[in-house]
Amino acid sequence: MEFSAADFERLLMFEHARKASEAQYLNDPLDSENLVKWGGALLELSQFQTVPEAKQMLNDAISKLEEALTINPGKHQALWCLGNAYTSHAFLIQDFDEAKGHFDKAAEYFQKAENEDPGNELYLKSLDVAVRAPELHMQIHKQGFGQQTLGGGGGGGDPSASSNAGGSKKKKKNNDFTYDVCGWIILAVGIVAWINMAKSLGPPPPAR
Repeated sequence: MEFSAADFERLLMFEHARKASEAQYLNDPLDSENLVKWGGALLELSQFQTVPEAKQMLNDAISKLEEALTINPGKHQALWCLGNAYTSHAFLIQDFDEAKGHFDKAAEYFQKAENEDPGNELYLKSLDVAVRAPELHMQIHKQGFGQQTLGGGGGGGDPSASSNAGGSKKKKKNNDFTYDVCGWIILAVGIVAWINMAKSLGPPPPAR
């Protein structure tokens, strides 16, 4: 799998974040913020894996994020990242009914995140896009994109979009790193990346 210089830089950054979080966990397993960072790093790293490896890494991310919620049930960053994890996982599943279950879970987590932090534009946008994700899933898998490796998809993480996402939360500076990690996989940006990759394979199916 070939990576661009930017992708390789991101890979190193999030691998470093994963290792740092793993070390911190040994020191303080009840640090929910660290668990969110760990889960977010795994979410990012999953984009550079083959489909089977990505699924396993996403499951690991979900496990870390759920652990964070057992410590702090109202941690909206963890809820939002879980929504992204289930969305990413859904796009890797060919069976529509199984994928739909993941999309439904994602929407639930996005809604819970917004409930905990009412009016958060990032969460509202993620929830809105999640509603349209199943239709996009059908288009992508009709074109056979879902069976490709993920590495190229990671290039869709627009740094400007990530910084814009984080910008809405500048007042909560202690969460900046969490948003920087998870911001790379904001649902709207991720879906744009999937659409661009799907389009590169050929024209989209005709509208019904």
